[in-house]
Amino acid sequence: MDASAVSLAAAASGYADTPRAVFRLSFHFGLFQFLMPIAGWFIGRGVISVISSLTPWVAFGLLTFAAARMIQSGITAPSNQDQKNDPSRGLTLVMLSLATSIDALAIGLSFAMLDVDILIPSLIIGGITILLSLLAIQVGSRLGTVLGQRMELVGGIILVAIGIKIVLPVFLSTVL
Repeated sequence: MDASAVSLAAAASGYADTPRAVFRLSFHFGLFQFLMPIAGWFIGRGVISVISSLTPWVAFGLLTFAAARMIQSGITAPSNQDQKNDPSRGLTLVMLSLATSIDALAIGLSFAMLDVDILIPSLIIGGITILLSLLAIQVGSRLGTVLGQRMELVGGIILVAIGIKIVLPVFLSTVL
């Protein structure tokens, strides 16, 4: 669902307006959702306590960074925007793909601890992510035409909210 929310925000902000951008977003989100459980499964048993405590903070940092770039792009005039803020390209796309799939790493770690095969679940997770991202892009594109450039601000706020949703339970458990 995090990848879908990011896809919706990117499309509503006007960044998924070509078939190539739609492919990049949905493919990368699906690919990372497929690969992260496998990576978690291979990392396995010995390091789960260390990794599980860090992953929410890493995801929060990556999402906040990408959100700041989207918000900045939404505030500046369209003529001042450049491709480095495009969430469907380059490092931003990789960071968003990684940030939205970190929970899948934990799933892979859990599957390793339970001694469960990971390939079929990973294929299902990746395939569903691609489909949901494509659907979210369609919805986001319609929202973007209605709301215009300021949708980038909303998209950035959505990314921050996703980051907070990921890190809040961890933060509360350490404080309380």
